[in-house]
Amino acid sequence: MQNGNNQRGLRIFTTVFLLVMAAVWIFPLLWVLSSSLKPESEVIANPLTWIPQTFTLENYAQVLTNTDNSPILRWFGNSLFIATAHTALMLLFNAMSAYAFARMRFPGREWLFWLLMLTMMFPPVLNYIPLYAMVDQLGWIDTPWAMIFPGLGGVFGIFLLRQFFVGIPVELEEAARIDGANSWQIFSRIFLPLSKPALVTLAIFTFMGNWNDFLWPLIVTNSLEMRTLPVGLSLLQGYYNIQFGKLTASTVISAIPVLVVFLFAQRFFIKGITLSGIKG
Repeated sequence: MQNGNNQRGLRIFTTVFLLVMAAVWIFPLLWVLSSSLKPESEVIANPLTWIPQTFTLENYAQVLTNTDNSPILRWFGNSLFIATAHTALMLLFNAMSAYAFARMRFPGREWLFWLLMLTMMFPPVLNYIPLYAMVDQLGWIDTPWAMIFPGLGGVFGIFLLRQFFVGIPVELEEAARIDGANSWQIFSRIFLPLSKPALVTLAIFTFMGNWNDFLWPLIVTNSLEMRTLPVGLSLLQGYYNIQFGKLTASTVISAIPVLVVFLFAQRFFIKGITLSGIKG
């Protein structure tokens, strides 16, 4: 009886704690959404009101139509192209590297892998100076390539996929080699289809990280037209004198692709887990 009461109390505590943490994360998001639908006078009114007394889409209209000082659609397109291209190339290069570390035999493989793991201890900002010098030498400053190619050798992606590849039964690879398959065919026809959950997880992390990146795009872009959405949103404070209605509307617009990608990829993530479970 006492154990049952303890478990019930633990469940109640866990539920209350999770509800409180959810509220801490959700309330600011609801306030941003609510403020984007209010006129400016109501956004800055005191006391704060959660439900708009006057619903308006004026903030969205002004943000989307002001193409001179804040071409938000151009910034949106830049971020979408850069994040998509970076994610696709990251999956390709990380998957090939992970396959080499997981299945191919070559001298120093383990030492090289752990040396790469060691680099995860250093913050990425330490690479900005040499990366900027390389990008400048290639003539990529103020171009999308400066935000697509740097960082493609992400160590986290190699580690994640390598660990997943190690868990794939060796018998599948041996059977494929008996049938005459080469390393590329084994990689593309066996490992990649079975690794869909890990690939989708890495794609979500990579897309969200690139989409929300602020410092590196700020460093390598100069013109207003080449800015990405996070950098462009920071410029709105100057152009609109911190008009919170327009800022919150821009924030909601910038969050839509990430939400869509997550919901879309989540469906494939669950499907990938189901299919990979068939192999037993």
